[in-house]
Amino acid sequence: MNINLQQSFLHPESAIQICGSKSESNRLLLLQAIFSKIEIKNLSTSEDTVVLQNALLSKQNTIDVHHAGTAMRFLTAYFAVQKGREVVLTGSERMKQRPIGPLVEALLQLGAQIEFLEKEGFPPLKITGKEINKNKVTIDASISSQFITALLLVAPSLKNGLEINLQGEITSLPYLQMTLTLLNQISVETIIRGNKIQVGYLEKITSSSLKIEVESDWSSASYFYSFLALSPIGTEMTLSNFKENSLQGDAELVRIYENFGVGTTFQKGTILLKKTKSPIPGSLNLTLNNTP
Repeated sequence: MNINLQQSFLHPESAIQICGSKSESNRLLLLQAIFSKIEIKNLSTSEDTVVLQNALLSKQNTIDVHHAGTAMRFLTAYFAVQKGREVVLTGSERMKQRPIGPLVEALLQLGAQIEFLEKEGFPPLKITGKEINKNKVTIDASISSQFITALLLVAPSLKNGLEINLQGEITSLPYLQMTLTLLNQISVETIIRGNKIQVGYLEKITSSSLKIEVESDWSSASYFYSFLALSPIGTEMTLSNFKENSLQGDAELVRIYENFGVGTTFQKGTILLKKTKSPIPGSLNLTLNNTP
């Protein structure tokens, strides 16, 4: 097989609409399943989001999330607190090799009823939804921020609220901050004291509807930043629906791509990218702990 790669050029002024952030969309879908008055605009079209949305709408007793790891984690917590609902949560063969044990252990601490159907600590799971009355749990924060996020997202539905005691160094802190900010946007009270996070109970959303627009996905924007980095000086591109005070850790792109001669100007609801200088640096050291 012969592959011939040739440099191409962008139109000097291009405008692109990017779909919503997968991370924000998935969190909001779970909150919407608990609080139906939430209306979501600019939902992600990613496979993970579609799988999660379909699973939340499904009335089947067996739910297959295929390869969607976020859906597996979020749904494990969600179905554990759905009193009277019994489901088998499964996925692809690869999904069955991805650990879910720490999250299940945390839910068991709270009184949830979950069984491993094959290998201990791994999907598939049999989940029997219960009313959860305990309100304190301890979890290792160094394994996956999504385990903590799954607990945070269902916490407002627990009548006694939830206090999460975090052990170890927190991974992917911006994703936890995103979750807490979204909870605050729907009027859920959250308190962080040292290594403890407290989340209050929210019986219902009092407004007739709560519309939340998902910011476009910064991870997807990275490809267009790369296009600009390789383009002639003066090339511009507009990307829609981005915020200067983003919840997404990958908004770090703005600073990273300054090293490659790409400037970012925030306008009303859009960002203007412009190639301002050359050449590209031969090497660059970056710390990306918070932008996985």
